[in-house]
Amino acid sequence: MLCCPFSRGEMINGHTQLFGIIGRPVTHSLSPAMHNAAFTELGINGVYIPLQPTNLDQGFDGLKSLGFIGVSVTVPFKVEILHLLDRIDPVAEKIGAVNTLLFDRSDPAKILCTGYNTDWIGSNQALAEELVLEKSTVLIIGAGGAARAVGFGLQEAGARIVITNRTESKGRDLASLLGCPFVPAAEVAHVQADALVNTTSVGMEPHNTILPIASELIGRFAVVMDIVYAPLTTRLLREAAAQGCRTIDGLKMLQYQGAAQFTLWTKRPAPHATMREALLRVLQARSS
Repeated sequence: MLCCPFSRGEMINGHTQLFGIIGRPVTHSLSPAMHNAAFTELGINGVYIPLQPTNLDQGFDGLKSLGFIGVSVTVPFKVEILHLLDRIDPVAEKIGAVNTLLFDRSDPAKILCTGYNTDWIGSNQALAEELVLEKSTVLIIGAGGAARAVGFGLQEAGARIVITNRTESKGRDLASLLGCPFVPAAEVAHVQADALVNTTSVGMEPHNTILPIASELIGRFAVVMDIVYAPLTTRLLREAAAQGCRTIDGLKMLQYQGAAQFTLWTKRPAPHATMREALLRVLQARSS
């Protein structure tokens, strides 16, 4: 069963293309604002809505029967949904998780669904604004799903990665999976890297005074990226800027992964500026 806590019925007609995001919870998601702004900007008769299935298998069947074209997938379904897919993109298969679904409706008798992962595209494109990824070395803090996507993505681009994590066993497991070095938190001072990426939730509101790495180590990296976007400028990014680092906020990754989804679904270039402006408006409204 699908539960939709959001409606834009006044915009929907018989020709409206359906898109959405499934997760639990989804009411906090910024993606509807980003994608709906893009549809409006390009004059696409489409609507993107948040959906909270009480049962994933039934919810997936609902997406098929209701005519959805593209769907974002967020926690806790990024791995759980894999067994329902007809095809999985090779990079998503390596990552072991999907965040994007594309329904092929060319044959109404056999609707096929392919799973993709655009998180790695988002992180790569965000980092590429400040860093030449090929042959660069990037220290990744974290060992969860985001770290996994960022790590595989950087390796796809030819970067060298190093993993560090507060829970050493999880960090070593991810490093083994990625075939890269693991460095305990106490030994990060010895790492020589061009960039630092925080993929954990450390620094997220309301605990926004906490750092994922010792302050005195931040200036060792030319580029510092934080995937946290609430607050937009985390303490990590503030201290990095003060120490002369080039910084990348978490909204960049969200914007770029969403733009990759948009192009996959519509076969049209994404209006990046419009999408970022929509994201910023929502964040500003929430903070006020």
